[in-house]
Amino acid sequence: MTAVPADCALYTTCIASEFVKQLFDCNVAGNAQSISPPLTIDVPTMLACQHLAQVLADAYSNPIQLDLDMIRYNEALHKRSTGMVATHEDSLLKKFPRGPERLLEKPSDAISPWIQAEMEDATIGMGSLLMKSMTSGLDTQWRTFPGNFHASDRRQLTPGCINLAPCWFMQGREPHGLPPADGFTPKVSAALKGKGGPEIIISMQRAALLASAALRVMHPKLYWALATTHIKLARWAVERGLSDMSTCLQFWASVFNCAAVICNRQCPLHRDPSSTLEGFDVMSSVSHYCNGLMTLSNLGIRLQYNSGAMVGCSGHFVRHGVTYTGDHIVWAWFIL
Repeated sequence: MTAVPADCALYTTCIASEFVKQLFDCNVAGNAQSISPPLTIDVPTMLACQHLAQVLADAYSNPIQLDLDMIRYNEALHKRSTGMVATHEDSLLKKFPRGPERLLEKPSDAISPWIQAEMEDATIGMGSLLMKSMTSGLDTQWRTFPGNFHASDRRQLTPGCINLAPCWFMQGREPHGLPPADGFTPKVSAALKGKGGPEIIISMQRAALLASAALRVMHPKLYWALATTHIKLARWAVERGLSDMSTCLQFWASVFNCAAVICNRQCPLHRDPSSTLEGFDVMSSVSHYCNGLMTLSNLGIRLQYNSGAMVGCSGHFVRHGVTYTGDHIVWAWFIL
């Protein structure tokens, strides 16, 4: 991997991620050996890393078996499947019948309480952007359709859904120069181009660190590939004098190149066709709600989706949806 400059936020992320991986290995092996925390991370982050490593080890030690030929299933998927075409989903279910549905109740608290509070406070600070994210047209842009959101009855939470990415929004265009097939194009370029851009990214850094550390354990090869790409892109931006992009990349603490902040949205079963097929999306759920449930319908799995839950899966491949009651915030980290 290309060395990460010490003045980049990703530097701390990589150090913390290795700390989580070491703790995870010891927990899985039942080894009581003490792992000294890196001196470059603060105490709250160190405690959050220890907690995350234990939850990841618990999940690893309680595997489940899936009777699904993922290669054949992917070949049968429509190329840009949104997961919302009933006839296509019925056809897939006939070709790939699932077993009895299972409910997974633990582990479900990967994010420490103080990090959850930071995420909620940061979401409150993004209120003006969330408010501007709403669009019209349920058929083409359900993700930002006002009818899919509900108001909060507490504090200053603003319903909405925004995408943040230091690269393609900095260039003022959608990835690959084309809008996604499902019409998800919230206009938030100003979020990173304006004076408040770096501050928004900084407020997300600790949550970004934890999501990246989880990927370091779940998919090491992908983690290192993304980290290397991030550093090469940052150097490319500096060499070409793209100061806005290089600044945002310097503050961007995640190996994932995109994030979505979603507040109080009902989430029907769907897929994310713009996400990378081979990638993992990491979805972090916080705030004050109850009866949280995530359904992975084509896998026959339901997950208890409490505040503090962190779920990693391929959003491109897995058809997923969420139900809940109350105020619900999701920070989703993904790859385009």
